Amino acid sequence: MARRGKKPKGRAINGWVILDKPKGMGSTDCVGKLKWLYFAQKCGHAGTLDPLASGMLPIAFGDATKTVPYVMDGRKTYRFTVRWGVQTTTDDTEGTPVATSDLRPGEDQIRECLGHYVGEIEQVPPAFSAIKIAGERAYDLARSGETVEIESRIVTVHSLDIVETPDADTTVFEAECGKGTYVRAIARDLGRDLGCYGHIVELRRTAVGAFEEADMVPLDDLLEAGEEGREELDAEAIEAGAKARIIDFEPLDEYIIEPEAALSELYEVMLGDDQASRVLAGNSVLLKGRDAPAFCDEAFATGHGRLIALGAIEQGSFHPKRVFGGKG
Repeated sequence: MARRGKKPKGRAINGWVILDKPKGMGSTDCVGKLKWLYFAQKCGHAGTLDPLASGMLPIAFGDATKTVPYVMDGRKTYRFTVRWGVQTTTDDTEGTPVATSDLRPGEDQIRECLGHYVGEIEQVPPAFSAIKIAGERAYDLARSGETVEIESRIVTVHSLDIVETPDADTTVFEAECGKGTYVRAIARDLGRDLGCYGHIVELRRTAVGAFEEADMVPLDDLLEAGEEGREELDAEAIEAGAKARIIDFEPLDEYIIEPEAALSELYEVMLGDDQASRVLAGNSVLLKGRDAPAFCDEAFATGHGRLIALGAIEQGSFHPKRVFGGKG
């Protein structure tokens, strides 16, 4: 007799919470915290953010985890502060100095260099990074004392600008870049080119893919929302060692954004109930209306008030490639 699988533990929720990650907390720790807080069956993040960095960490629940690649492949915006005069092993404040200089660049001198860091550029990721070398993370090898050799790669920087110059030792930048770009490496290489060295002392991510700074919610706000929905225990239960549970998730759920928010750059196919049911069964449907495209490599379909599938449009028909079964 076939063995029945265990029922998933937790709530079957679908959507995004755009966390404003605090400094000092790892991305995996954030996922664990929100999974516990929301009592969610399935949870993941779109793009690792260093523990020393703060800012946007999109957290996906349920069906939204299937849209994570579209977020990770999107543009990212960072605001970061470079301190001149010191290069470190990690290219940030966590490492130890490896080179120093008494030289300090002027703003005009910095601006003259910025053009070399915009467009498709060749970049060597930091030794302390999540890049895998023979199956091991570069930062694990570096921390164990091994010499880490990482090959250069082509990355895309869409823009790089000076935001402000607080003093002679520091400059604040904002960069919009593509997948796989390390702003710590930009700070390192810029310092070398200017002949003064440099490393990042503050790093904050403000946008990822379709998500903007206004979408972010601080962890403290989520914790407060959890407390709003926590049950009240009487003295007898407290004396017996009982722990209060979150029984009302409505205050937390107000921060959830629909799964399709990650797909804003794709064409949306809006289906009626009959067509939506056909797509949910894995069938293609003919699109009607003079504005419906005949071909589209990537599109998503919505129906029954939610995201139901990812797919493509061929010869005027939507062909589902991945169906979303959750009800959320």
